Amino acid sequence: MSGILQSDRRDGILRLTLNDASTRNSLSEAMMAALAIALDEAKSDHAARVVVIAAEGPAFCSGHNLKEITRHRRDEDGGRGYFVKLMAHCSALMQSIVHHPKPVIAEVHAAASAAGCQLVASCDLALASEQARFATPGVNIGLFCSTPMVALSRNVSRKHAMEMLLTGDMISAAQAERIGLINRVVATQLLRSSVDELAAKIAGKSRAVTKIGKEAFYRQIEMPLADAYDYASRVMVENLLIQDAREGIGAFVDKRPPAWEDR
Repeated sequence: MSGILQSDRRDGILRLTLNDASTRNSLSEAMMAALAIALDEAKSDHAARVVVIAAEGPAFCSGHNLKEITRHRRDEDGGRGYFVKLMAHCSALMQSIVHHPKPVIAEVHAAASAAGCQLVASCDLALASEQARFATPGVNIGLFCSTPMVALSRNVSRKHAMEMLLTGDMISAAQAERIGLINRVVATQLLRSSVDELAAKIAGKSRAVTKIGKEAFYRQIEMPLADAYDYASRVMVENLLIQDAREGIGAFVDKRPPAWEDR
């Protein structure tokens, strides 16, 4: 694993830690590549049931590496080719989190801005410390946060998203919780243990069922109401036919703990 991304797995929880304090954990080319590889490997890692994205240093993630971007302005095309590749790479990374078969939790200890805020919004769940802050500040430097907008606007109301995007203001963890960007705020010293507790609870469920449920959630939410019900009904039927549904329902009826087979 790259030095800028640390990996640790225990008790079914795979923790990926951004570790590039010198760039405030920017989503540099190297960081995005390391994250993409780690997430892809996690798909087939049967011992990893939940993925946590955390960070070390003064920031959770500062967004794109602006020094890398600036260097490519000297390219023959003014950087266009590089910018196209960069945005495609970042968009693919964010979608890989949404489409990942395992739940992904953001553990936000400090500031998450621009594409860093996008990273938080792309995760299935997010817990933050009282010191965490969130912003989409691109408008302040002449670069509207258009790709972070995609994830942000799918997590919070339109008016809250537009306020963040148009002002570029940093918001507190408490406000991020209020508008639905994160699940909850916890005391700084309890962040790691709170994330571990949540991840362990999810890791204790059937892997087959959480995979079905996560995929269905993101697919139905983009559908018209009637189509969503038709689709979700088909998913329920298929879910009812798997072994873990048989076991789970039987265990509930028999008043005993279920023994998941993850199938």
